[in-house]
Amino acid sequence: MKRRLAALLCTVALFASACGGTASPQGQAGGAGDTLIIGGPLEPRTLNPAVQSGMVTALPGAQLFASPIRYGKDFTPLPYLAKSWEFSADQLSLTLHLVSGATFHDGTPITSADVAFSLETVKKYHSFGTAMFGSVSSVETPDKETAVIKLSKPTPALLLSMSPALLPIIPKHVYGDGQDLAKHPRNVKDVVGSGPFKLKEFTAGNRIVLERNDSFFLQDRAKLKQLIVKFYPNSAATTTALEAGEIGMEISYDPVDAARLAKNSKLTVATSGYEAAGALNWLELNTKNQYLKDLKVRQAVAHAVDVDFIVNQLHSGIPEVAPGPIHPGSPFFSKDLVSYNHDTAKAAALLDEAGFPAKAGGTRFSLRIDYNPGNDVTGKNVAEAIASQLGKVGIKVEVRNAPDFATWSERVSKYDFDLTVDTVYNWGDPTIGVSRTYVCDNIKPGVVWVNMAQYCNPAVDQLFASAAQEMDVEKRKQLYRDVQRQITTDLPVVYIETQPIVNIYSKAYTGMPDGIWGAMAPLLEATGTQAG
Repeated sequence: MKRRLAALLCTVALFASACGGTASPQGQAGGAGDTLIIGGPLEPRTLNPAVQSGMVTALPGAQLFASPIRYGKDFTPLPYLAKSWEFSADQLSLTLHLVSGATFHDGTPITSADVAFSLETVKKYHSFGTAMFGSVSSVETPDKETAVIKLSKPTPALLLSMSPALLPIIPKHVYGDGQDLAKHPRNVKDVVGSGPFKLKEFTAGNRIVLERNDSFFLQDRAKLKQLIVKFYPNSAATTTALEAGEIGMEISYDPVDAARLAKNSKLTVATSGYEAAGALNWLELNTKNQYLKDLKVRQAVAHAVDVDFIVNQLHSGIPEVAPGPIHPGSPFFSKDLVSYNHDTAKAAALLDEAGFPAKAGGTRFSLRIDYNPGNDVTGKNVAEAIASQLGKVGIKVEVRNAPDFATWSERVSKYDFDLTVDTVYNWGDPTIGVSRTYVCDNIKPGVVWVNMAQYCNPAVDQLFASAAQEMDVEKRKQLYRDVQRQITTDLPVVYIETQPIVNIYSKAYTGMPDGIWGAMAPLLEATGTQAG
């Protein structure tokens, strides 16, 4: 997908920065190292990534909280709060050696006890904490700068799980007060973090203002003095603000718009970043629905959905077709899947076999389709297209709008949905971001981006469990091949396309996030101030 997008940008753009390299700052009204405003259509419910997954929380969360390890442009782990680490010979113990002198924003020293507390918090509260840290049996703290993580089994995804968006180090003296961490008031106000920026303001419906932490433990600290995340009602409004110079950067999920903006001589459209995200746009099915609990009905839905139309007509052929639960760019992706070509006649026959013949007027039954709001191109437009396509086989579908992310997430996390269009991330390793959608024990009412389809197959659980501890790469690939084949057989999700994530920003900035986590990593090198 990145290669396809890069090729497109180089074709439509006649300036060098779209095809490689970073432009020099221009028109820096306030001087280097001043302010960056990032526009986004979604407002986070919490600023604490320990209790919430997703870009909306991870963007500010990675600035407010440091993690043991961080990543740059590839999958090589880099020191962060942990200056070094080593595994035991049997792979059942990981020792972290913390930097000296690191403090939380209130001046309290960061210790190994905070690392242990943070890991246990993520394990308990995060939507895929069990997938990441379920093998952690204990965290020993022999001294304040040493944390020894004991494992019940080898865990090949452990280091990646310690990225900023996945294992923020939160203060035990603040969050360990006995309150429910998922609803803790310090998740949204008076946040005491460990990262390169401090929370100055969080105004609901408006913006988040972060200011540089001048006591940050890294010698160079962050270059920006202030980082602002401003909320807009939708992606179109965000793009308008970027073109008008009201914001310096947007994170775009709209490949067609990204290609258009590449023609703007004042903007850089990045062609790298977010490789670890592995985002997929898909249609999730509530398998407890009275109709969708029947496999033949789910198969009929898959055959009725015209993925080719969505990818090539709605989205100009820029995304790739996503044939299964693992992103095609992952080393664990397999082509050996059960596929469902667009075939309305076959879909109708399956519905007949399932006992749902067409009634007078051609309707068999009715469903509702929701979508994650914020980007009409990959959300609302896809939902409307699917509703029309299902209507052709006798399934009457109502497109149900949500005024905001909170409304949508409340509905789907409590299973008040039939179908929903959503973008879900692989998070670098299938153990981290794929298994959470399908394993039986991750059906958690009220939690978004877990097993919302309420799908359960013990054979799939066992395959995921085996792959999670298999250190041999080729054996892991085989296990994940079997996972993908079984899930595409059972069909709790109809897979549509890869989801491009692109940073688009004013050329007044340099050092913008282009690593494997994109802006879900600390913005330490970003600098500049847009003109106007």
